[in-house]
Amino acid sequence: MLPFARVTVIGLGLIGSSIAHAVRANMPTVRVTGFDGDADVRARARAIDLCDDVADGAGAAVIDADLVMLCVPVGAIGTAAEAIADDLPADAVVSDVGGAKASVAAAMRAALPAATIVPGHPVAGTEQSGPDAGFATLFKGRWCILTPDGDTDPAAVMRVSTFWERLGAEVEIMDARHHDLVLAVTSHVPHLIAYSIVGTASDLEEVTQSEVIKFSAGGFRDFTRIAASDPTMWRDVFLNNREAVLEVLQRLTEDVTMLQRAIRWGDGDALFDLFTRTRAVRRSIIEQGQDDARPDFGRPHE
Repeated sequence: MLPFARVTVIGLGLIGSSIAHAVRANMPTVRVTGFDGDADVRARARAIDLCDDVADGAGAAVIDADLVMLCVPVGAIGTAAEAIADDLPADAVVSDVGGAKASVAAAMRAALPAATIVPGHPVAGTEQSGPDAGFATLFKGRWCILTPDGDTDPAAVMRVSTFWERLGAEVEIMDARHHDLVLAVTSHVPHLIAYSIVGTASDLEEVTQSEVIKFSAGGFRDFTRIAASDPTMWRDVFLNNREAVLEVLQRLTEDVTMLQRAIRWGDGDALFDLFTRTRAVRRSIIEQGQDDARPDFGRPHE
């Protein structure tokens, strides 16, 4: 039994286009309608046959939808929800893919007070963006976190959960504010650090006569991959999850100060103990199937 027969995807970037591909690959009888506010993106989506139909307006895209997935930057979700309010079927379920949940859920509920809303966040992605970046297996073996509140219809939560499971994801139900704190630690602050380090390297380019880029080691290359992520999306994530991000940044600042002190005073034991604990974290991530165990992160050496 399919959880939904007609799915509308609003926003056809990496996540939205991957949802469209995954639905067509895993639930081929489900009709997928797409919409994007950028006319060029809509034209490209039609050219690559991304959806069964690409509408020219948000209202037209949702008029017969069972499930509406808002796949726009978190700062634009309120506006996207308002754009579909007049045409959204009364029995449709609305969800999203935003990386911040408390503020996004509030924006959706303000725009769609009578709608059934199940906020969500697939913890998956690449540094690529746009309709050509999507692929059907993006969510396979990854987590999708749903953050319904106490008033959300349990049947709707189950349907959205089943939807993500059919796309290959594992589903976790979580409180929205707890989600925001967890993701601040595991995703948002690491991205902020990557942006900061790559920005610092760019500032030092002239001083080092381009040697920062020329002699980039694996660690810096990994930071540049993260720092290449969509700037609009990440700007909105930080602004919409500011409390949790600032809380984690404060803790990080304290820990970095401790490391600075250990290096200054030659406290090798403190450094060794920390590095030992962090290796154990890495092993746990691999054991849970969340990354590649091959040497050098699976990079080919030819």
